[in-house]
Order: sequence, then C-alpha cells, then structure tokens
Amino acid sequence: MKRILQFKLLVFILPLLLLHFSSCNVLNPNIMLYAEKDYAFDVLANDTTMAKEYQLAPNSIFEFRLFANDGFKLIDIITVGNGTSNNTNATLRQGFEYTIDINGKTRLPIIGEEVLGGLTTREAENLLEKRYSDFYVKPFVILKTINKRVTVYNGEPGQAKVIALQNNNTTLLEVLALAGGISANGKAFNIKLIRKAIDNNKPAKVYKLDLSKIDLGLKQG
Repeated sequence: MKRILQFKLLVFILPLLLLHFSSCNVLNPNIMLYAEKDYAFDVLANDTTMAKEYQLAPNSIFEFRLFANDGFKLIDIITVGNGTSNNTNATLRQGFEYTIDINGKTRLPIIGEEVLGGLTTREAENLLEKRYSDFYVKPFVILKTINKRVTVYNGEPGQAKVIALQNNNTTLLEVLALAGGISANGKAFNIKLIRKAIDNNKPAKVYKLDLSKIDLGLKQG
C-alpha cells in the first residue's frame, strides 16, 4: 500500500515538474534579443563614439544634385540638351534618388558605377566632385541620405516603431521621444542600443545604457 502511494505521488509530481519546465520556455514568448546575465556588452568609450558621422551603407537611398561653377548653376544631368518641364525643374530642385547596392556601389549618370559604401556624406561629395570635374567646371555636389532610420521596441506588445532620422546628430533621447517615450512597464535603467556594422562580416555593437538618473542619462542619451 505504501509503495502504491509513493507511485501515485511520483506520478502526480512529475506532470507538475514538466508543466513548470515547459512554462519556462513559453513564459513571455514575445521577448526578443534577450541577453543573458553574463553577456559582455560593448562599452561607450567616450561621447565621440555616439557622435560618429553617418556612413553610407548597402540599401542607403540618397538624393543627389550637381552644380557647376562652385554651386552657381544647377545641372540637369538626366536631360541635358532636351529641354526641361516644370516637373523636371521641381525634380532638379529636390534631387534624383539613387540606391547603394549590397556591394556598396551605385550607378550615377555620366560617370557610371561608383563605390560609396562606407563613406561619410562629405567624403562621398568630395569623391563625386572629383569624378565630375572631368565633365564640368568646378562641380559642386550636394548629397543627402533620405532613408536613415532606427527601430524602437518599448516593451509593449504591438508598440514598436520605425523612426525616420532627419539629422545626423539625432540623440537617443530624441529618438525615444519620437517613439512616445519609455512605457510604464519599461526599464529606463536597462536600455539596449544595437548598432549594425556596415561590414556584414563584423558583429553588431550592443550597448547597455542607463537613462534612469540625470547624470548618466544626459551623458549616455
């Protein structure tokens, strides 16, 4: 009789243990990019790390305008000699759009294929000015990336947002404000900032930031 009771007790406890362990696997299944307690986060060496100028990368889309005589004359490099319409003039003022491919290259009128991936905006402008100097007098290039963006997960289901960045020096605090701030259940002392490397062969940088206190928040945000 005692042996039967022990068997029944074991049979009863075993399903509870299985239920417990299985519930650990499905508890909060919507959590992404979870970091273990011993995960080695990257360290922000100083403020200049955050202020690094944006670099063109694969899938970057940019507007491109070309002037001659150090910016005195806007050049229509698409329809030169064919006349322009009002729509074309408007496009010229805004700039034509070009995309950088997976190899960091793009195709531009007249000069053809150029490698711009990994360059800052100013470096790309300088390179293109040199390339177009073979065809125009004192070329002046204006280049603007139009699809800079970040993704913000605030911890609330269905509340993730993709934020378009208008400025190169947008701060973390500004991005969080555009996303609606930190949710009521969010942890201001445990914010993960993930920066994807331009080189796909290199790992992303992952930083752990604390914005809960004004001294750390102003420094890291």
